[in-house]
Amino acid sequence: MTKTDPETPANRPPRRRAPAGAAVLREDVTDAIRAAVFAELAAVGFARMSIEGIARRAGVGKTAVYRRWKSKLSLVLDLVSAFAEQGLPVPHTGSLYGDIRALLAVASLALRHPIASQVIPDLLVESVRHPEIADAIKAALLDGQQGVAAVVVREAVERGELPASADPDRALDLIVGPLYWRLVVVKGPLPKGYLDDLALAAVAALKAV
Repeated sequence: MTKTDPETPANRPPRRRAPAGAAVLREDVTDAIRAAVFAELAAVGFARMSIEGIARRAGVGKTAVYRRWKSKLSLVLDLVSAFAEQGLPVPHTGSLYGDIRALLAVASLALRHPIASQVIPDLLVESVRHPEIADAIKAALLDGQQGVAAVVVREAVERGELPASADPDRALDLIVGPLYWRLVVVKGPLPKGYLDDLALAAVAALKAV
């Protein structure tokens, strides 16, 4: 049996070094900053939001924020893009009414969230001044939902519930438009059975094409 030589600086395996300037970003800190951004947007809006306020709410230093994002605009764009990537689940209930009712249930929960109900309108206003926000909002609120509406309409056509000429964009307007108006613009409560009635109305309108 060969005796192992004692480890010395000469024969010690070299340590792996991180690239110069690299920093390990703690995920819990990143999550705290993201949560703080949503809270700040809801509290003061994008125009008055600052990196200092975000850092203070997250309980971190400004440096921790700047390590991850170069500005409040890039931070907000990152959050909106992350939301867009999650997307809406495509319902497969077996009927057009069931699919629309399921979409309305998910959308109503999202739009009734106290932060979302304040953040979305504020970002829509800011999108007029910041084309980058407009593009991110479009991806988050329109592109993904258009894809879901296209699947719902296609499957309804395949089942014979809708004519082949049914328009997915019109379907999306009929499904989400009234709900957005009621919850985000008017900010009124939903009457009992409102989602059921809205789903029936959307189905009837689409079949009338």
